[in-house]
Amino acid sequence: MLFRRFCTLSLLMAVVLTGCSAFAPRADEPIARRAMALLPADALLLGEQHDAAEHQVIERETVETLAARGRLAALALEMADEGATTAGLARDATDAQVQAALKWNEKAWPWSAYGPAVMAAVRAGVPVIGANLPRERMKDAMADVSLDAQLGKEAHKAQQEAVRNGHCKLLPESQIGPMTRIQIARDRAMAQAIVKARVPGKTVLLLSGAGHTAKAVGVPQHLPSDLAVKTVQLQAGVPMSPREPGAFDAVWHTPALPEKDYCAGVRPAGRPQG
Repeated sequence: MLFRRFCTLSLLMAVVLTGCSAFAPRADEPIARRAMALLPADALLLGEQHDAAEHQVIERETVETLAARGRLAALALEMADEGATTAGLARDATDAQVQAALKWNEKAWPWSAYGPAVMAAVRAGVPVIGANLPRERMKDAMADVSLDAQLGKEAHKAQQEAVRNGHCKLLPESQIGPMTRIQIARDRAMAQAIVKARVPGKTVLLLSGAGHTAKAVGVPQHLPSDLAVKTVQLQAGVPMSPREPGAFDAVWHTPALPEKDYCAGVRPAGRPQG
């Protein structure tokens, strides 16, 4: 679906414009060691590439690492809407019960990919919470001009360019502003979910696309200054463009994926790329 293509493509634009950290651990370093090296933190943001299966494995391992040490306050998800929670479920709840509690959208987010991380949290007695902006609130977000002031000028321009490229440059220019507001509203919703789930001495773990975790344009922009946050980009292969340091606290590399034209299915026949 177009939304998933936007998340993948907007990640590329976000990291090119905002940079990434120089801290890149060895590819063979255990995930547990990488995760613990970033703590203490009130929030740990893992930014994935949605179609990289190894990234979801890393997410499960991170959940297990924090939960086993009693450090996981909550698991927050881009993949479920704000207000959904497993807080009332027992540790032995079934997958079906957990999906129902989270109002899971299987078409958008395959349970086979994200279920293992979610169920690892449930089995550990850790609440799983939806963090994304509900679809029914997106129309209001599109018209909310106050969202235009949520980011600095350069960050706002970067987010607009990410929206433009994430929609394969097919959106009318008049829609770039409103669609950018949705992206900002989604980041703000995820930040609010993190703040609500905060527990002193523990860490809220957010799983989302990497564009949402970039410091200059994403969720960190909407978090209070007294909240200690660490961000990680999960990077499949070598990035296509050089980047400046600073967008993430760490980059965890995984093997490259086969090249794919994410716009092939939506670009009008005969229209060239770019």
